[in-house]
Amino acid sequence: MPKEGEKGFTLIELLIVVAILGVLAAIVIPNVGRFIGRGETEAEKTELDNVQTAVMAMMVDNKLRILENEVSAPGDRTNNMGAFPDTSVCGTDKLNDPDGKIYIVTLDKDGYFLYQHDIIGDGLQDNLVNYVAANTTAYWYTVDSAGTVTQWDTAP
Repeated sequence: MPKEGEKGFTLIELLIVVAILGVLAAIVIPNVGRFIGRGETEAEKTELDNVQTAVMAMMVDNKLRILENEVSAPGDRTNNMGAFPDTSVCGTDKLNDPDGKIYIVTLDKDGYFLYQHDIIGDGLQDNLVNYVAANTTAYWYTVDSAGTVTQWDTAP
């Protein structure tokens, strides 16, 4: 029994508070872990969808039905969108842009890229197109001749 003028919690009150906190922690911690895992899975799927959409847009813009050289070998995977799909994807140097103009810029004559792609053969560096937001991605990718993208978790 507390003496007159003493203030504080009893041992039983403290044990009840600790028990309530323990029950709450037992409920909250597994749910937080599940949400974090789900977020990582969603980020992975979203990045794959973005790269697949970018490849389709690049093929439409450049009037490509297929990517001439299949680049789906696992060893060819990359996370550098400035070199993806691949520098050899068109087989030979691009000679003309979709409007028939001759390419002048040599940086992009040897392939179709998702980042810093020269779609207009005017020789100006400020007309480069970005089909994706960044030069590098968190995951690694390959693409086949039909334009279907495959995602990999690690480098080759």
